[in-house]
Amino acid sequence: MDDLQQLLVNAIHAQERGELDEAVRLFNAALDIHPGHPAACYSLGVIAIRRGDSAEALRWANTGIAAAPGYAPLRFLAGSALRVAGAGAEAALQHFDAAIALQPDYIEALVNSGVALRDLLRHREALERFNQVLTINPDYPTALANCAVLLTEFKQSERAIAMFEHLLKVQPNYDYGPGLVCLERLHVCDWTDYDQTVRDIIAATRAGRRATKSLAMMAISDFAGDHYQAARIFAEQLYPPSAKPLWNGEIYRHERIRLAYISPDLREHPVGHLMAGIFEHHDKSRFETIAISLGIDDKSRLRARMLKSFDRFYDVKTASASQIARLMRDLEIDIAVDLAGFTADAKPEIVAQRPAPLQVNFLGYAGSMGVDYIDYLIADRHVIPREHWPYYKEKIAYLPDAYLPTDSSVEIAGETPARSAFGLPENGLVFCAFCHDYKITPYVFDIWMRLLLRHPDSVLWLMSRNETSQRNLCAAAEAHGVESSRLVFATRVPRVEDHLARYRLADMFLDTYPYNAHTTAADALMVGLPVVTCMGNAFHARVAGSLLHAAGLPELATHSLADYEALANALALQPERVARLKAKLRENFATSPLFNTATFCKNLEAIYIAMWRKQNLGASPDML
Repeated sequence: MDDLQQLLVNAIHAQERGELDEAVRLFNAALDIHPGHPAACYSLGVIAIRRGDSAEALRWANTGIAAAPGYAPLRFLAGSALRVAGAGAEAALQHFDAAIALQPDYIEALVNSGVALRDLLRHREALERFNQVLTINPDYPTALANCAVLLTEFKQSERAIAMFEHLLKVQPNYDYGPGLVCLERLHVCDWTDYDQTVRDIIAATRAGRRATKSLAMMAISDFAGDHYQAARIFAEQLYPPSAKPLWNGEIYRHERIRLAYISPDLREHPVGHLMAGIFEHHDKSRFETIAISLGIDDKSRLRARMLKSFDRFYDVKTASASQIARLMRDLEIDIAVDLAGFTADAKPEIVAQRPAPLQVNFLGYAGSMGVDYIDYLIADRHVIPREHWPYYKEKIAYLPDAYLPTDSSVEIAGETPARSAFGLPENGLVFCAFCHDYKITPYVFDIWMRLLLRHPDSVLWLMSRNETSQRNLCAAAEAHGVESSRLVFATRVPRVEDHLARYRLADMFLDTYPYNAHTTAADALMVGLPVVTCMGNAFHARVAGSLLHAAGLPELATHSLADYEALANALALQPERVARLKAKLRENFATSPLFNTATFCKNLEAIYIAMWRKQNLGASPDML
């Protein structure tokens, strides 16, 4: 073995032992003999990344590429360094693609290119990359997990479930794996081993293990402490606070408060529908409104409204979190409102870098994010009662009525279609449950089936758009002795005005539990359809109850599933009482705070102003 080879071997051994200073010395000695040696440059770059010096890593990558342009690992190193530096997925992807062109079976480059494509919202291409990995190694955990998650985006739930199950066989302790497969099974209403699965996930989370992400926990647990624990575990691993926060106590002196909304959902999306009117009603003499849009431009009417409503609108879907955070710091944002939390396509790592002096969790994520860099959570006294404060990291800012806004500018179609147009019987009772499939638990479904059995002329009107979930729900109905034809599945209606109008065809809205209806419950009440709910012990399980209190019908909010069933049954037996409730909702529409967007916006602005004043006076945040 010659001197160069011996130096490289010794350097690699030192690197493996964690003796990084010695490894650097030996690799540099190798470079003295062979300048630009690709393996030495690559290893020095890897060490630089490990030490948090992405600029040094990129320098070594470029040095090596200049000397050995055909060495694929150096291209991979360059892409990795750019990602660590926060240069953006597009720049990193170019280098990963170059590595793959040189070495088509380069698994690490394929995986990282898939992640970059996913970050760029090019989900179909990302899925193809992860599938390439699986053709090389069918058991590669990262590819299995990413493939499965992307399949859920394409509504291919059965394939996703099979892949999640394969993942857990290959790596039983894969982070958040049990929650991932549980949630996807719920999306298709597959309740196999439901009770045991729920017990295992909750027990593991309470023990501090990475068993589930937040959304799955919301679907299975009615305890705010479980959600706080799940969020805290998730955030500590993936979204820790930056060691170098971008804002460090500076006081801004703006003529107007600079208010930024961060969201991937400034488009046709429930959050978009709820917030559009708020954006339009902001007092521009006091607030400069700024949109930080992380998601796609769907060219919708709703998107067009938003583009007009903001003072400044930044489409940053292809930018890295670091670039977005830096933009916000440069803009001197006073208050940053995260409308997504840990939901799909969110980027919590933006606020983790503390780009603004005040950072707020609002609306899109129904619970605590469990982190120190979010100062406030905007709620109401029904969704977060005083006794639940210990389960929230954020300080609670209370709106006087319901925390969930509605858009009073939406004009519900005046014409009510015939029931037959939607496959509903012209006569008989229509129970409506327009919730996502994953919110339907077997216990709530049992109640619904008992109601159908007690009222033979009734049907259950559901929103499921998934053929697998429809098949499973029909089979579950038959197992309860209910003909599957009594489950009627609604189809998509293009215009929201027409979608809302069809709520008039139902007699009552049956809520889900523990994850309540949120936007759909507000829609039902807006149209005049009574909602029967069960209020639980966590934010997401109390939303419909909050809406009912604001709408003037608190008597429809029960506090146990037994009472929920009894109330729904009583209403089914008293059509005249249902008619009175509908009339009351129609009467309350003009005066209820739930349906007054302008008043809601003023109340929200009052909270923002109070936060801003506390901050500028140097006081620590407190309950508002």
